[in-house]
Amino acid sequence: MAEQIERLKTLIIGSGPAGYTAAIYASRADLKPVLYTGMEPGGQLTTTTEVDNFPGYPEGVDGPTMMVQLQQQAERFGTEVRIGMATAVEFSNEIGGIHKITIDNNKIIEAETVIISTGASAKYLNIPSEQRLRGGGVSACAVCDGFFYKGQDVAIVGAGDTAAEEASYLANICNKVTMLVRKDYMRASKAMQHRVNSLDNIEVRYNTEVDEVLGEQVVEGLRMVNNQTGEKEDIAITGLFIAIGHKPNTDIFKGQLDMDETGYVITQGKSTKTNKPGVFASGDVQDKEYRQAVTAAGTGCMAALDAERYLASVGSAEEVTPRYN
Repeated sequence: MAEQIERLKTLIIGSGPAGYTAAIYASRADLKPVLYTGMEPGGQLTTTTEVDNFPGYPEGVDGPTMMVQLQQQAERFGTEVRIGMATAVEFSNEIGGIHKITIDNNKIIEAETVIISTGASAKYLNIPSEQRLRGGGVSACAVCDGFFYKGQDVAIVGAGDTAAEEASYLANICNKVTMLVRKDYMRASKAMQHRVNSLDNIEVRYNTEVDEVLGEQVVEGLRMVNNQTGEKEDIAITGLFIAIGHKPNTDIFKGQLDMDETGYVITQGKSTKTNKPGVFASGDVQDKEYRQAVTAAGTGCMAALDAERYLASVGSAEEVTPRYN
């Protein structure tokens, strides 16, 4: 049987706030978008129990509910949401060129525009107790979840600028912050180290790693181990924050899109344009500074507007229909 090739005006790769917001705007612009959710429909927020800082939810909302509502809103305007994952891409270098995307290794999509919203995955320690308590007190975003631990004792793992910044943030709202640094020094800039050391309620524990996160349903404590002496110590905490970095989900785009040294897609100026005409990037896949749901949604909006303007400039065909090879 001949291979089916589907032709689209706009393909959105990845869900989450960026992908679904792009879908809402693209649908309203009559770009007839199709969105493939990826391996984790809804993105990182589906592992977040409470979202308290997204505008429009005065009482807060749990992450999975928010993602379902965003999907429903996108579908209300005509977005077709499909379960599936992009496994290969072939982006055109030509203005007005057609981009080819393989879905699940067996379906070919030809798209006039592509919006990449594949996000970034937080790095975890990958110990069983940590994974079991994700969403129960283990978090990879202090700015997102720190508020829930106001006045409590927490711990943070990491030694770079992000860890130092998040430790400082937590120190302003929590009773005590224990900072675990694997080596005998911090990698953070001197300015960030000075900030950490100036705060009386941050205790930095060098040569220290997580041995086990204590608690059944929620975090109740932490067992630390000194990697020089092997000595273990338990402390009582209610929250554990992992700040050892993020990995952008961009492996399939390597060699096609311009990226920085850590794999984040580089976009042009204040736009979502990549180095390939008609290919746009939004959300955490191109943002390593803020990584918030609301900023991801904002760039999703920008990507859809950029795609709409691009199609208008190249004279997109009015009707886009499937065809066969």
